[in-house]
Amino acid sequence: MSQQQSARYPSLQNRVVFVSGGASGIGASIVSHFCAQGARVSFVDIDDAAAVALIATIADEGMTPPRYIHSDLTDTGALQSAISSVIEQDGPIRVLINNAANDDRHELDAVTPEYFDNRMAINIKHHLFAAQAVSGPMADAGGGAIVNMGSVTYMVGQGGMPCYSLAKSAVHGLTRSLARDLGEKNIRVNMVVPGWVITDRQRDLWLTAESEEEVLRAQCLKRLLMADDLARAVLFFAADDSAMCTAQSYIIDGGWV
Repeated sequence: MSQQQSARYPSLQNRVVFVSGGASGIGASIVSHFCAQGARVSFVDIDDAAAVALIATIADEGMTPPRYIHSDLTDTGALQSAISSVIEQDGPIRVLINNAANDDRHELDAVTPEYFDNRMAINIKHHLFAAQAVSGPMADAGGGAIVNMGSVTYMVGQGGMPCYSLAKSAVHGLTRSLARDLGEKNIRVNMVVPGWVITDRQRDLWLTAESEEEVLRAQCLKRLLMADDLARAVLFFAADDSAMCTAQSYIIDGGWV
């Protein structure tokens, strides 16, 4: 992960940051970029091996490593307990990044009530309850920023994952609602909307020569979208430089038309 080309945001120095799903993919890049800014970063995930490897990489690059807390986001109590422990140790969380998600493909006929509930828990429910847990202390500290991670899937009408697309469209509505409710407390809420970001998971499961050609044909910019492209935008919406930006959905997809 490269931070050499990233802008420096003085307001992020020593700021307490909490990232969900931070062990791999987009989340790992976000964690690494915040560490490079000198923030005090904590993240939750269930992939212990990936988390340990990320922490080692960040430490090897001379940065203060983040704190990792193993937490299953489908367990709301465990998530809010993890957030409470960070607040007790580091003080109010001033930046919340609701990143965790799972984009497993599935067909409509295969969806059961149990699968639906699980997809909502993984892809939308934790956004609300993490925001609930951080908002009080964040407001008392003078405000802060919540950045929710969306997806272009529901915008472009992509099929093959109806529960995921439903949840990601709900992230958009939640972002707008929370921005209104929390604005008086000087808490900004925005959504960063990725196109097809080529993480290791995407390469292993779905990227083929044909799909790569298709996405590059659809994009105005003719290179694959990477996790660092998203992390840099997240930094901006977390920093004081975006002090009057809220209730926005910022699409980063290489100009997918």
